[in-house]
Amino acid sequence: MKYIKFSVITSLLVLVVACFSSANKKEKTPLQAMYLPQDEYKTAYFASGCFWCVEAIFESVEGVEEAISGYAGGNTLNPTYEKIGTGKTGHAESVAVYYNPKKVSFNTLVTVFFGSHNPTTVNGQHPDYGTQYRSIAFYQNANEKKTIETQIAKLNKEVYNGKIVTEVKKLDKFYKAEAYHQDFEKRNPNQSYVRAVSIPRLNKFKKKFPQLLKKEAH
Repeated sequence: MKYIKFSVITSLLVLVVACFSSANKKEKTPLQAMYLPQDEYKTAYFASGCFWCVEAIFESVEGVEEAISGYAGGNTLNPTYEKIGTGKTGHAESVAVYYNPKKVSFNTLVTVFFGSHNPTTVNGQHPDYGTQYRSIAFYQNANEKKTIETQIAKLNKEVYNGKIVTEVKKLDKFYKAEAYHQDFEKRNPNQSYVRAVSIPRLNKFKKKFPQLLKKEAH
């Protein structure tokens, strides 16, 4: 029994650190070319756990042209993956979502955000915990702030019984993450963390919101 318990604990520990440790290994899959957004596109910013997962979720949504992994919400300049991993920079793993407002609204993106993670979990989304994995909905103007706060009030009343801990924060600066993080799930479908956490989280979102998906994402 002790051996079985030890094996289970060891497996969980390997899974928990996978999101951090595996990212430091050189990837064999090619990196994408630099994304250049068109003038008519807008950008929304969110943080809700490991950005490998969050990026893939938003990229499955109709009207979203690209999602870029990065860091936001902190108080230090030029954060790196290693530095934010200490939890001392104040930054959270975040995504910049480039979207076509003619195809998808900011309100819908906020719905995607709240519908694809647990906003009542303090500093983390299982199995990743720490301030760098906390839930943040960033706004850039008064209308976006009102949209976020309206959804929080509704969800607190109808679903979460006032337990939402998501920060509503004005975006100061978004730092793009290192190149090897971009499209990580798409480029590394067989990586252990991606198979155990990222893909199941994406599939859960797809099942919940099939009406929001791109045709190729079904």
